[in-house]
Amino acid sequence: MNTILVILLVVAMIFVVISLVRGVVAFLQSYRAEIDGEAGAQHQKEMQLKQNRMMMNRIKFQALAIVIVAIILMLNH
Repeated sequence: MNTILVILLVVAMIFVVISLVRGVVAFLQSYRAEIDGEAGAQHQKEMQLKQNRMMMNRIKFQALAIVIVAIILMLNH
């Protein structure tokens, strides 16, 4: 059981990193477009929505990882 939980924990941690990187990349792209004066308001809004979506995903995956750690600790205690 511990092995499965550890594997799930590692997967959740990988998803945290992926969603963090995707959110930061979306932020940098929107910031770069704003500096260059490119893209209209619609594109900026889409990029902001993507940033928000990625950061919410990161929070969800972090919460999942915390729950998995709590379960592992409860099972091993």
